[in-house]
Parts: sequence; C-alpha cells; structure tokens
Amino acid sequence: MAADWLGSLVSINCGPTLGVYQGEVVSVDQSSQTISLRQPFHNGVKCPVPEVTFSAIDIKELKILDITIGNARNSSSASTKVSSAPVVVPKGDPRSAANLNSPQHCSKSQGERHVDIPGQPKGFRRRHNSWSSSSKGANQATPKKNGVKNGQMKPRDDECFGEATDDGVDTDFDFEGNLALFDKAAVFSEIDISERRNGARSRGTPLDQTPTRYRHDENILEAKPVVYRQITVPQPGAKEYCTDSGLVVPSISYELHQRLLSIAERHGLSLERRVEMTGVCATQMALTLLGGPNRFTPKNLHQRPTVALLCGPHVQGAQGISCGRHLANHEVEVVMFLPNFVKMLDCVTSEVTLFNKTSGKQVSSIKDLPDTPVDLIINCLDCHENTFLMDQPWYRAAADWANQNRAPVLSLDPPGSGQGQAVEAKWSLSLCLPFSLAEGAGRVYLCDIGIPRQVFKEVGIKYICPFGCKFVIPLHSA
Repeated sequence: MAADWLGSLVSINCGPTLGVYQGEVVSVDQSSQTISLRQPFHNGVKCPVPEVTFSAIDIKELKILDITIGNARNSSSASTKVSSAPVVVPKGDPRSAANLNSPQHCSKSQGERHVDIPGQPKGFRRRHNSWSSSSKGANQATPKKNGVKNGQMKPRDDECFGEATDDGVDTDFDFEGNLALFDKAAVFSEIDISERRNGARSRGTPLDQTPTRYRHDENILEAKPVVYRQITVPQPGAKEYCTDSGLVVPSISYELHQRLLSIAERHGLSLERRVEMTGVCATQMALTLLGGPNRFTPKNLHQRPTVALLCGPHVQGAQGISCGRHLANHEVEVVMFLPNFVKMLDCVTSEVTLFNKTSGKQVSSIKDLPDTPVDLIINCLDCHENTFLMDQPWYRAAADWANQNRAPVLSLDPPGSGQGQAVEAKWSLSLCLPFSLAEGAGRVYLCDIGIPRQVFKEVGIKYICPFGCKFVIPLHSA
C-alpha cells in the first residue's frame, strides 16, 4: 500500500518551527514511521540537500498535491476511485482516457516547476507548485481534476510552456556587476537631449531652475517676461512699495495726489462717490480684522464686536463716518466720536445724517467713549490740509484715549511722513496710490477708489491696476 504513493507530490507541514516542505515521495518506511522526499522545497525555497526524511512525530499535516500511479494495474482502479465523472476526450488527442482521468492538481506560482510522469507521452509535463500550500483553504486539500470543466477538456499549453525552469536556480544574481554596466551619466544626457528636442523644461543649473510647485494663481506657461514695474509717476516719492505678487507701487506727493483727485472729479468721480467707495473698502478691511466669517455668524450674535471711530470735521472724517455706517449695518456696535462744530463740510453733514439712521452711537465728548478696550479703533482725526488741528484740545484728548486703550488702531487715509501722527497705528489704509508714510503707520494697505486709467494718464502717471481680483491689497516696503 505504501509503495502506491511513491512518486507522488506531497506537502508536509511540520509546524511553525520546522516549516513546510514539498517534494516527491521516494520512500515510506512503515516500521520506523518515516517518509522521505526527493528534491525538497522548504517554505518555497529549494533545499540544498537532494533528499529529506521526516518522522511521523514531526509531521503536523500532510497534503497530497499530485498523485503518480506507479503501474498500469493500479491506474484504472485509482482513476475509478478518484473520479467517477465522464471525461470527453478531444478528437485526435493521443492521451488515453486513463491518463486524463488521473487526479491532477495544477498550481501556478513563482516557484513553478514541471515533473515528468511515467506513462504519458514525451513532452507532456505536469506543473507543480513549489511554494507552500499551507495558505490554501481547507476545501482545496482534496485533489481535483485539472483541465476538466463542465465535462469539457480545457486545451493545455504544456507543450508550449513545458520546459523545465529549475536550471540556474542556485545561481545568485550579480547586482554589483549589472549595476556597473549601467552608465547613469549617459542615460541622463540622452534624457536631457530628448527633452530639449521636445521643448520640455530641462533641469538646468540651480540658478535657472524653475519651481516644481506652483500656486493656484500662477501660470505654468509664461508667454512673455513679467514686468514688475508697471506703474511710473513723474514725481516719485521717497518710498516704494510692492504687492504680494512683486508689482512695484511707487509713492506720490500730496500735490500730485490732489491734482489726480481734481481731474477725476472733473470727469464725474465726485467727492461723495469717493467717500462712499473709501467707506466700503475700509469696511471690508475692518470686518476682516475683526474676525471675518469666523466671527460674523448667526451663532455669535452674543459676541458682537465693538468699534470706536475717531473722526474730524474734514474729508477723512467723512470717509470714517461712511465706514461706521456700513459697519453698523453689519451688526457691529459702533461708537463714533465727532467734535461739535458750528459749520462742517457738506459731505460730513450728509454722512452724519445717514449714520444716525443706524444703530450706531454718536458722541462729542471723550468721556462718553467706552472705558474698556474695544475690538478696533479707526482713526480719522488727521487731515492732509490743516495740520493745526493737532493743537486742538479735542484732538489731543482723542489721541490720548486711543493710545491708552489697548485696542489695535486702523488709520484711514493717513497723511505723509512730513506730518506727525499722534496715534500710533497697527494698519494704515491709503487711497489710490500711497504717500510715503512714516514708521508709525504700521502695515500699509492700498484700496481702489475707482479712478480710470485715462485720468492717471492725464497727470503723467503710467498706471496698470495692481489690485487683481481685490479692492484692498497689502503693500510691503521695497
């Protein structure tokens, strides 16, 4: 009985310590309870010894991968025992029905090899999986017929792919020798030449390397060189600024600024329209400084921010009052300080009338301003024309209150560096083109008040809009 299994392919699981072995059964000793395998594989790797003997006490599990019937007497009986399903023999197939019905198991893997089986025509080879079969499910332990599906015989490709693959398995691959054959410099040189021919970007030297990552607002294809000095003025100021994208924004003098506004007003950009535009831009910046969408939500109605407006009786004061009106419309608690004057500018009077229609509070005394720190102070006390206002008692009192309050200060349309500023600002918002501001002005921002390009051209300014998609942009000292 034991001799019937000689030549069969089996898989022996010896537990986690010894591992799994596969090979061809060459001897079975019933007296000593041992089994020997020829050309064994240990855990999928071919063993260096030609034969391995196992004791029954070491074997945890034994699986039959492929059965080889040793003689013709047992062939028909084995076929009858293993398979009872009829097999259709293809026309002209030289194989016998007994050979087709013999139990076979074909498993493909990287360690696949072929074993010649006696009784079959030359060139007919059976494939055998040299890797461990312990990972197969329990339902795959029983041998099954290979090539038979729904009573039909699948065409075999063993004649085409039937050569043995065991040759040279023990030869190690020479990594160092093959790596020495690779000429890295020549390969990269060919890649560079190919990229230049195809018009692709070359690596180049570190000085002319292009960035490998781009921002969402950067173009990959550059049609022409970028000109960063797109604004030129006939009388540049003492300072130059630049935007986040690198565009140069020169400062201008007060005289050129006044001439630009007068020509714009002559073409229809009235003072009231400029005041309204400045108020909207200042409101957008103030809302951002107060927290933006993170604070102005329906769930934060109990935490309404408080803004203190310090305004004078001039155009800059009217711009601040317009900003306060828009802030009050956006559910901001606004307290506006404006001293009492017998006669004020018409633009100031009209803005005060509109402001009083909101929920904002107007005061004329410093004592009525909040005693606790507010969220933001907007300073509109300074005037470009009348510097004597800094000597007025109401101006000094308002400046002292702003400096003692711990709130950050936004200065709206501040004067140039030639005039002193009593209130130190954290941010400054300039209009159209900036003045040369002092260090106490803080971070400088620029807002667009809608002056057309032809108006700039009439005063000798070559102007290309630096704002992009925004109305308020930050400026940096160049």
